[in-house]
Amino acid sequence: MSLDKGTKEEITKKFQLHEKDTGSADVQIAILTERITELTEHLKRCPKDHASRLALLKLVGQRRRLLDYLNSTDTGRYQTLITKLKLRR
Repeated sequence: MSLDKGTKEEITKKFQLHEKDTGSADVQIAILTERITELTEHLKRCPKDHASRLALLKLVGQRRRLLDYLNSTDTGRYQTLITKLKLRR
């Protein structure tokens, strides 16, 4: 359930802070959000796939920690990111 290279590059270009940025919190959160949506769709089709359900919970926790970090360091970037990704918080 991983993203293909083209999708990752597209997300990275959309959320990067500067030209060579590939690992900032913004980019990581955007990639995790895309993976979470894909896993959610998979679990709607296959509700008994418990391994994927655990992986989804792990990804959600990782995204939550990154969002908390971003909120504590730069609240403005945090606010713009959650509006871009349409996340509730």
